[in-house]
Amino acid sequence: MVLTNHHPRKVAVVGTGNVGATFAYALLMSGLASEIVLIDANVSKAEGEAMDLNHAVPMHSPTRIWAGSYEDCAGAAITVITAGSAQRPGETRLDLIQRNAGIFRSIVENVVKNNPGGIILVATNPVDVLTYATWKFSGLPANRVIGSGTILDTARFRYLLSQTFEVDPRSVHAYIIGEHGDSEVPVWSLANIAGMRLPDYCAANDMGCRQEGLESIFTQTRDAAYEIITRKGSTYYAIASGLMRIVEAILRDQATVLSVSTYIEDYYGIKDVYLSLPSVIDQGGIERTIHLDLNEEEIAGLKRSASVLKDTIGTIKF
Repeated sequence: MVLTNHHPRKVAVVGTGNVGATFAYALLMSGLASEIVLIDANVSKAEGEAMDLNHAVPMHSPTRIWAGSYEDCAGAAITVITAGSAQRPGETRLDLIQRNAGIFRSIVENVVKNNPGGIILVATNPVDVLTYATWKFSGLPANRVIGSGTILDTARFRYLLSQTFEVDPRSVHAYIIGEHGDSEVPVWSLANIAGMRLPDYCAANDMGCRQEGLESIFTQTRDAAYEIITRKGSTYYAIASGLMRIVEAILRDQATVLSVSTYIEDYYGIKDVYLSLPSVIDQGGIERTIHLDLNEEEIAGLKRSASVLKDTIGTIKF
């Protein structure tokens, strides 16, 4: 699907906290965007980030960068939303979700009012729930509302596997699906290196691979954010890189398969929820979702993950 009435290389970023600012920097470094507009309720922060980024432009590709308003979303091929409110002392997770949903309603309505033909990419947590809310608030086709989902979990999974098997992470083919969160599911049955399932790869290369060791890798994957936050307060480099990869697939019309949060109509009986599955991404957004041949344990895990998400979505007042 070809986007019309758009500057093909304009990207709007809503939210200039650690994730939004780091993503904008990565986007500038990539040379992919001709225009980057930064939007934030804290106008001074957006202006400061734009100034700092502009001072890097002479060392990189010519790019127009400015702090703007929602009107400046007009014509953007993609609007990336990283904005959201942090949890307050004594506030429950459900209260936080409801408050962030209210913030998102305002953001999304303003974005769509000024740019009804673009793609929206959501990174704010809980990302699957807020991507579903974005779809509901926007009225856009589901293929043009995408969540970063488990693109980061999948990258962490592949990195940790690569360290165990001593290969380039890009040579590891493995996915984390479902919720970007505690109920996420590792797809062990399809994980492979050079087309060989992990047990076969271990046997062929005289490597001792114990199941408990592999399970430890998944635990490290699932809990990585907690470990990083304990040490440095938040995560932003890797998720910014994940957002950059999704944006690249869209702007370059690559038809790349990435594990992102997408709307599920009927997948092993799962319906009406956003969760992560490997999906083909091109200039129109989600072109299609790949149907994985999961084993029974993985199907059960995915259904549990969907149930967790649907329960949370049910608390939002649309």
